[in-house]
Amino acid sequence: MESFGDEFMQDNLEAQLKRRRFSQFIAVAGLSCLNINLGMNAQASIAKPEAGIEYTVLAQAQSTGSSPKIEVIEFFAYYCHFCYGLEPTLAEWVKKQGDKINFKRIHVLNPGVEAQQKLFFALDAIGKADELHNQIFDAYHVQRNRLMTDEQVRDFINKTTIDKAAFFSAYNSFTVKTKQGRSQRVMADYEVNSWPTLIVDGRFHTSPSMAGKEYGRPSEEQANQALLPVLDWLIAKAQKDKAAASK
Repeated sequence: MESFGDEFMQDNLEAQLKRRRFSQFIAVAGLSCLNINLGMNAQASIAKPEAGIEYTVLAQAQSTGSSPKIEVIEFFAYYCHFCYGLEPTLAEWVKKQGDKINFKRIHVLNPGVEAQQKLFFALDAIGKADELHNQIFDAYHVQRNRLMTDEQVRDFINKTTIDKAAFFSAYNSFTVKTKQGRSQRVMADYEVNSWPTLIVDGRFHTSPSMAGKEYGRPSEEQANQALLPVLDWLIAKAQKDKAAASK
């Protein structure tokens, strides 16, 4: 037979357990609400990026030609770790855009890696830049061919199947030298001081680091993924602006 004291202790223990469960419920509910609010804030930012945070507007819009497609330019460098990390994500995104965009790349100028920029411009001149793009990234980041000298570039090209004579003719051409000479001016016009940088419609400037600001200190992959909805939004805005201007 249970005593009154035992019953009292049992009732008291059950009351404590109920209070503990209620406190745990409140804590979990509060945490859930916090997570929902954080998620809503992130989605709101992605849904409508803010100028000065996820992107900036160039002081002087750059010409994009007369094509109805929206121009997207990536400023990158082969030696750039973050450009290398972004490439698979960006390539998949570009593929999904189809005929909506006109995608271009421009290799930035940086002291000591002029040979890499020269390599890109030469390949671009003979229509082989896209074909060898990933191979060059892998040569630098995986195979450790730094592509810092003409000899290292020659060693890389000689292992490919492209027309060697056409490449080296372009590599040493006046056209490529002229493009290299104009690089600083081009980068200044597009306000490029870090890479990778994406320019949409000659007006909007963004990057993974800008797109990921909403998340505080995002991982590299989080920043790369955050870039995509910002690009989507900027392209939609550019399309809307073009449509309004044509009326």
